[in-house]
Amino acid sequence: MPPSKLILAALCCSVVAIGDDRPNIIFILADDVGCEPIGAYGGTRWKTPNIDALAAAGMRFDYCYSMPVCHPSRTTLLTGRYPFRLNSKWGSFPRELESQTLPARLKAAGYRTAVAGKWQLCLMKDDKQQPARMGFDEWSVFGWHEGARFHEPFIYQNGRLRTDTKGKYGPDLYVEFLSDFIERSQEDEKPFFAFYSMALAHDVTDDIPVQVPYVPGSDRWMNYGEMITSMDQMVGRLLARLDELQLRRNTLILFTGDNGTAVRSKLRHITGRNYEYEKVYSVVDNERVPGGKGTLLDIGTHVPLIASWQGKIKPGSRSSALVDFSDFLPTLGQLASADVPLPIDGNSFVGALEANDFRQRTFAFSERKDGRAWVRTQRYKLYRSGKFFDVQSDPRERSPLSSAERKQIAEFAALRRSLEGLKIPNRK
Repeated sequence: MPPSKLILAALCCSVVAIGDDRPNIIFILADDVGCEPIGAYGGTRWKTPNIDALAAAGMRFDYCYSMPVCHPSRTTLLTGRYPFRLNSKWGSFPRELESQTLPARLKAAGYRTAVAGKWQLCLMKDDKQQPARMGFDEWSVFGWHEGARFHEPFIYQNGRLRTDTKGKYGPDLYVEFLSDFIERSQEDEKPFFAFYSMALAHDVTDDIPVQVPYVPGSDRWMNYGEMITSMDQMVGRLLARLDELQLRRNTLILFTGDNGTAVRSKLRHITGRNYEYEKVYSVVDNERVPGGKGTLLDIGTHVPLIASWQGKIKPGSRSSALVDFSDFLPTLGQLASADVPLPIDGNSFVGALEANDFRQRTFAFSERKDGRAWVRTQRYKLYRSGKFFDVQSDPRERSPLSSAERKQIAEFAALRRSLEGLKIPNRK
């Protein structure tokens, strides 16, 4: 069945799957955070008690995949379409699709919408109203490549540059903004979509004329571990506010990451364009796991996905459903009874929220801007180059399977047909 018909079928059965109550939606997108730093996914180097508690209260997905870097993940999230279909340049968004984005569709369905944190779909100084055109009623986002995102942040809020951020910490302001938005939505008795596009745990901008502030009282910026700790604290603060407003039972909370964990992170400015960096690694099952952002390996594309919805999702559950970033638009569209623009690549995984053995997607997809790409199941991964891996037994992809081995694996032929069916254009 083609993706468009799958989406229509899913929309028709949304009342049966979930019921008549449309949830509020909080979508938390961490920056440069793969599975390995998160305690709920076996990470032990850092503590993430609030995110772990969210997983304990809901469902952990074991097979969610992003693009290897942030911009294509975000365009896929917002459109339900793979990057090669959009041909969008870095830091931009197709003007003709602005009315078809996830927030635009939810807004048309009666939701109040807001985003806080990272935007990166334009230079805000050149297009201060882009978030509004893309469906957000309110926004508070830092100026990408214009100024700081953490200490004394450079924030555009509802089309205007804030002038009151001196001495303040950006993540605090993003959480305060969304908390206020959620409270006002409750007072107006309107369902809401709050997109917390986190600044954490991406290191600081390095291409602006004046370097951004260090941690107060320090000679450096936050290291990766400190940013993971702060990320978890910000998630906890936002959820605590939700509990104070007694909205937890009416709200679906999703937590994920835009790509794998950073390979390295800046610590301090030295001279000119020179910086001191730290290599980033996590620890899982007593094994040191390097960051893989930018690669098509699992350490670059396998990201956490946690879903919590009191009374709807079974606490402490796990799902083996295959999910990629094109699936968020049809999933949330279904839950919101919103019209979903077709055609798209995504498939709704609403059924997986109630049934751990749910299966709808037959392959996940990821690509780099140079045209390298793969399709995969939970166990096997096929690249456009023809290399085929059993990533369950060879997660670092050191030994591609031979032709003889491929013939013994039914998934190889199915993945090859799926890859051919995408018709990915060649890129030089």
